[in-house]
Amino acid sequence: MGSSHGVVLFCLAILCAAAVDAAGIEDIILQRHGWEHAHATFYGTPDGLGMGGACGYRNPFEKGYGQETTALSTALFNDGAACGACFEIVCINNPQWCRPGVIRVTATNFCPPDYSKSQDIWCNPPQKHFDLSLSMFLRIAEYKAGIVPVVYRRAKCWKRGGVKFEMGGNMYWTLVLVHNVGGAGDVVSVRVKSSSSSWTQMIRNWGQNWQTFEDLHGRSLSFEVTTSDGLMVQEIDVVPNDWQIGMSYEGRRNFG
Repeated sequence: MGSSHGVVLFCLAILCAAAVDAAGIEDIILQRHGWEHAHATFYGTPDGLGMGGACGYRNPFEKGYGQETTALSTALFNDGAACGACFEIVCINNPQWCRPGVIRVTATNFCPPDYSKSQDIWCNPPQKHFDLSLSMFLRIAEYKAGIVPVVYRRAKCWKRGGVKFEMGGNMYWTLVLVHNVGGAGDVVSVRVKSSSSSWTQMIRNWGQNWQTFEDLHGRSLSFEVTTSDGLMVQEIDVVPNDWQIGMSYEGRRNFG
């Protein structure tokens, strides 16, 4: 009886394994390596100019991101918290339109939802979608495809030089754009310390713009930046006391 029961269990195991098709096995393998399914389209011109965006970087070329950028759908954008994050993306399951290879892009913009449409709603929640720069799209897919299925995963950001701080705001409050962030790339916390004060928590204004109502004018500034993986960098006196709105200052350190 025990032997017969064991044979039955063995046969059931074989049948269950056979029931998992190739696509299911592929999904399991992808998930184990951190890959998830999504779709990708493109926006902008071939030269990539004019692709500012909801993360506050304005000109991605001036900020060092070039055309290796993407806009994220609502499900990925996370109200701007994902700005600066890097992703690896591969086109799959469409041999007619997919090109081989992996691209790495930085999130610099938001692909807004369109609730007036019932079709082509790729950026509406809960869709996970990447609206790539045209040059990035063409590295993994044919232009005529328009939209392709992809898999993606978070990747380490490789940036040259130190973390950068661009000063903004006005006489009543200070706005700081934190960019060129390596490692995880997406900043979750910024603290500022002036030459005459202790550390103060800044508040995310939008994208990677962080604000404080503390009077910082005429004072040298230090910043503490924390990324989503919990790593922290402090830049002491990175901004001189004669700083002006619109000026950018580069730290000596970065993540990763």
